[in-house]
Amino acid sequence: MHIKIHESYRKIVALCDESLIGKTFTEGIKQIEVRPNFFNGEKTSKKEAIKTLQDMNKEDATFFIVGKESVQTALDAKVISKKGIMNIEEVPVALGLF
Repeated sequence: MHIKIHESYRKIVALCDESLIGKTFTEGIKQIEVRPNFFNGEKTSKKEAIKTLQDMNKEDATFFIVGKESVQTALDAKVISKKGIMNIEEVPVALGLF
């Protein structure tokens, strides 16, 4: 997994499975481009990612999560819920806006 924190008016946390970086997925009207400039951050373990996600959740961050391992990690960190997950070409995608 790769994690990258973008600074904006609020922090945006991008978490993605490494194998998906640079790919585009399309299904009907849904599309996601897993752009390296947005998602290719620091390589992280599940344990480190959970800590970062929980810390960023305390700071009112927004989360953009792509991939099976990454989405499961975000669920384990309790920063997203199963209701907020959609699939595009069988790739789970979740946004957490709190």
